[in-house]
Amino acid sequence: MDTRLSLERPYKNDQGLPIPVLQDITQQGELIYEPKVTPSQVLSENLRRIFSERGTDFFERNSDGFLERRVLTSQKSKDEEHSDDGSDTTDDDDQLTVKPMTTEELFKMKTEVLPSLYIALGEMQHASLLLSTILSTPTPSGPSQIPILPTATQETPPSTLATTIVSKPPQIVSVQAFNAQLVIGGKDEALRKASNLFKTATERMEKGRIRNERYWVDALKIRRANWGLVPAPLPFGSGLGRGADRTSKDFVISYGLEESPPSFRRNAIAYMANGDGSEDNLMFPHRLNTRLRISLANVHLDGTRTYTHNSDPKIDNKSSLDETLKCAKREVIEQEIFALVAQEAGTFPTASARVSERLIIIEAAQGTELKFELLDADLVFNSSPSSTDLLCQAKCDLIYHYLFALLLRRHSFQKSQRHGTTLNSKDVPKSTPTLLRPIIDLIQYQVFCERIKSELDAVTNSLSAAGIKSVLRFKPVGETGKALIKIPVDESDRGIGGESMLRIDNRHTVRLTMLSPSSLTAHLPQARIVISSIPQLEELLADEVERFFLQRICEIGRKLCDSSGGIWFVDLNRCVGRWEGCVLNFRIVYGEKFAISCSASRLGRKNPKSPVIDTYEASQMKMPILSWVHDVISTALAEQ
Repeated sequence: MDTRLSLERPYKNDQGLPIPVLQDITQQGELIYEPKVTPSQVLSENLRRIFSERGTDFFERNSDGFLERRVLTSQKSKDEEHSDDGSDTTDDDDQLTVKPMTTEELFKMKTEVLPSLYIALGEMQHASLLLSTILSTPTPSGPSQIPILPTATQETPPSTLATTIVSKPPQIVSVQAFNAQLVIGGKDEALRKASNLFKTATERMEKGRIRNERYWVDALKIRRANWGLVPAPLPFGSGLGRGADRTSKDFVISYGLEESPPSFRRNAIAYMANGDGSEDNLMFPHRLNTRLRISLANVHLDGTRTYTHNSDPKIDNKSSLDETLKCAKREVIEQEIFALVAQEAGTFPTASARVSERLIIIEAAQGTELKFELLDADLVFNSSPSSTDLLCQAKCDLIYHYLFALLLRRHSFQKSQRHGTTLNSKDVPKSTPTLLRPIIDLIQYQVFCERIKSELDAVTNSLSAAGIKSVLRFKPVGETGKALIKIPVDESDRGIGGESMLRIDNRHTVRLTMLSPSSLTAHLPQARIVISSIPQLEELLADEVERFFLQRICEIGRKLCDSSGGIWFVDLNRCVGRWEGCVLNFRIVYGEKFAISCSASRLGRKNPKSPVIDTYEASQMKMPILSWVHDVISTALAEQ
């Protein structure tokens, strides 16, 4: 443990007195402190040094301002000019021209010289000690003839080479207390660091235990919800040779559809968080966080477009594991649907399309555009609805969920083809069911039914204006709810159908059957006609209404002319009535928006060459057309 503290030097003792600065310790243990020097003492010492170092006549030998002039560099040239004067004067000038040393230079010289001086002092003391030892040894007075045998080594007097033990003086009480506080503080800091280390390790162990428990609890929840668990791939660098352990040590969650392409199944993988510090329980490495939006655009006559898209329910991804996986699975399915729609849109025969990376626009029908978009989930949830038309929004929701059903039918067909479990295996295998065609057929069928309904409404309104009671029963979808549900999963590629029935005056009936996308059949008493265009339908309705009117006029004429022996019949597009002295013709004419007009021409004995013409306009006359016919026939009979 490395503890670094920036401490301040103590300058007072326990009594509050200043602590002197220790300068040296002698061999006897005497402490030498730095003496206190007053400013007057410093000044006197400096003056003493001046006189001792430079002579007592220093000031007499130098004039006033001599030092200042010598310091200036400009005075050096003047000194050189007078260098040829007397030798005594030259020697003195040379000594005085030396620049005095500054305080920094003196301190530097002191630090360099003092170590050498201390070494010399030690050597001198050691030499003097040796000399005193040698000189104190007794020597014989004369040469001895007897050999001196080696004797025991004589010990040096203790007074001569006595050792001196220098012990460190005891510290001041305040300094001792301060040092004790430092030691205790360092130990406390070490203990705190050790306790923090153990606390961190304990918390990590507890978090690891909780994370492992959560891992297996989440795994059991996912398995109970019947999500697919598959072995995880081996870690990078694992041995794959013969005899290597290839057993997977973990598992991953596969939430993609079984019959989806491999690219989508590889992206539909989720990992359970384990030891990576993630707050989420599940990790999706390939998730794009996109949502599919389906919009319908109604193009008006002035070129403006009104867009309506499907509802975007907000899903809380962090509510539960099951909801999180459902949301991720929905995103993968939507991406697969978008890819298939983009693939089919370019080859669709009855609708033009513009395809980009995340946008598909298809002109499904006249005045209707279908748009598929892949948007970011945050953008979808934060966007406001572009229109409040609930009916169009319901249509978009129907298309959105209908695409899911069509995708499942496609997967079911591919699975049956792969396993060879189709019911009609002997027949020629059908093509794979498409996703876009049923949707386009539905949109085209809706527009087709709206146009047929508008034509039938025009006929009904014109009949009502003419005083003829008519009842229109229009049912564009004739299947029941159970049959509609079976259409997306049925193997037969059949569409939606309906019928419409127009009953005129409770006498004449016009029945039409419709089939998606744009098939129309008229069921008449005398024939069944397939109608291929709207003008053909208008002509058919006009003929049927005209036939009804002509037959009714004949019935009225026969009833009124029964006593006079008149003859009434229908000749092509007119009704002819003849009796003695009179010929009466009725014709039906249609105006704008199927407005009904009737003209009656009468030839009698009084004017055989100039017929009398009467005209009926439903918009101008307030009486029913049959009443007008009755009046015209009655007038002709009265003039007979």
